[in-house]
Amino acid sequence: MTATTPRRAGAPAVPLDLTPAPGSAPLSRMVLSQAGYELRTLLRNGEQLLLTLIIPVVLLTLFSATSLLDLGAGRRIDFLAPGILALAVMSTAFTGQAIGTGFERRYGVLKRLGATPLPRGGLIAAKTLTVVAVEALQAAVICAVALALGWHPHGDPVSALALILVGTAAFSGFGLLMAGTLRAEATLAAANLVYILLLAVGGVVFPLEKFPGGVRNVLELLPVAALADGLRQVLQDGAAFPGKPLLVLAAWAVAGLALAARFFEWE
Repeated sequence: MTATTPRRAGAPAVPLDLTPAPGSAPLSRMVLSQAGYELRTLLRNGEQLLLTLIIPVVLLTLFSATSLLDLGAGRRIDFLAPGILALAVMSTAFTGQAIGTGFERRYGVLKRLGATPLPRGGLIAAKTLTVVAVEALQAAVICAVALALGWHPHGDPVSALALILVGTAAFSGFGLLMAGTLRAEATLAAANLVYILLLAVGGVVFPLEKFPGGVRNVLELLPVAALADGLRQVLQDGAAFPGKPLLVLAAWAVAGLALAARFFEWE
């Protein structure tokens, strides 16, 4: 269908094409739009903000300024800052994502998104971008507070970034697995319980050296323990490539993502 636009005297008529042109937006635009929506929703959620930003900063400030814990030789902030960064990654990629996705699944949000032009791969990409954006915000805030408290990091930032990205993949896989297999209420309880347990025994603020040898060897294989240890090797000791922590995190990432892809139910 065509029409002509109004024209001035003496000007030629210009045809206006009003033919319908249905079609979805480019995938990249849909992914960015969905990621922006999820990021705004998360930042407006007080509980999520408490989990992702406030709790890590409070723990960092509290334990670095007091002698509640015996952290052994060395400066307290140098031990705590990498562990709190690991905790922040876990809180966003695992706990926050598991709870948020679990309730989206319960209320049919994922089912309705499945009926839109946004493919499932695009939805996962949008959630991944949201997690990475929140982690970048967390890292900026935590590092700023740690530097103000006297932290002096060392080592290669690329190695630290690699640890965080592999750790994010590991936690995301198991967060999506939990959200896609359990009821939302069960996911809420289980995700918070795992968060508290790993905070206590994952080497985040409590040194694993305080545990008996056999127990310590098992705890070192936990993803948050591997991430915290790897970040300390890089940022505290100046290690270039912490091989064992990266291998542990990679194993968790492969297992978690494979299980999530196999058992995740969208409704």
